[in-house]
Amino acid sequence: MLRQALADAAARLAAAGVDSPDVDARLIAAHLAGTGPLGLDLRGDVPAGFWDLLARREAREPLQHVLGTAPFGHLDIAVGPGVFIPRPETEVLADWAVKKLSLIDAASPVVVDLCTGSGAIAQYIASLVPAARVTGVEKQAPALDYARRNAPAVTVVQGDVTEAILPELAGTVDLVVSNPPYVPEDAGLQPEVYADPHVAVFAGQDGMEVIVKMTPLIYRLLKPGGLVGIEHDDTTSDAVQATLRDAGFTDVAPLRDLSGRARFVTARKVT
Repeated sequence: MLRQALADAAARLAAAGVDSPDVDARLIAAHLAGTGPLGLDLRGDVPAGFWDLLARREAREPLQHVLGTAPFGHLDIAVGPGVFIPRPETEVLADWAVKKLSLIDAASPVVVDLCTGSGAIAQYIASLVPAARVTGVEKQAPALDYARRNAPAVTVVQGDVTEAILPELAGTVDLVVSNPPYVPEDAGLQPEVYADPHVAVFAGQDGMEVIVKMTPLIYRLLKPGGLVGIEHDDTTSDAVQATLRDAGFTDVAPLRDLSGRARFVTARKVT
């Protein structure tokens, strides 16, 4: 009974243009059954509410909204309307930060996550580097609520990263990370993209508006020798690198995602 339901559900999702219909159908069923996807093989019945959730995904509501969570490394991040859904590729930036913090000679390194959104990167760092003092900055109130829920080990504050905020941390921060809005304005993307808040995704015609405006803040926050890692659109690596060099950063370099694309830029404040 369940096997046939999953096949029928996958066919419906495929017809709706969902990229991973089989996986999504199984994840919805597993979520309702309170088991992992492999655990479904031990069940014969269709979990209650399956077809209701499937209809939401069929309408191209993001799977993460349907399930209420998004995986991020070892974390399950609560998400929903009003907050940006963390993507798996961002784990590369979070891992970079954790590795760099392990090399810092400081008893309690100071970290700032600008545009923290759901709090995923900030909590990832705080959970793996317990000695770190992590601050997450978010402008939008709905996202702030999610960040405070998801990141109990982080100090979450409301602020606009394009302004001169956090004066109390100026010149004291060991590492800044950011997954800011960076997508060029585009009306032709997958429907799921537009379920994220517009201000958390798009950043002007070239995708660089927020990154350019927040670079002075990053420079002010970092101590001499401090590090920064920024996620960006796959078309703007050169532009982000140039922005950081022009602002006085050194050791500016691309960081690639697991598919080999230049999706992040890292740099160091001059000592």
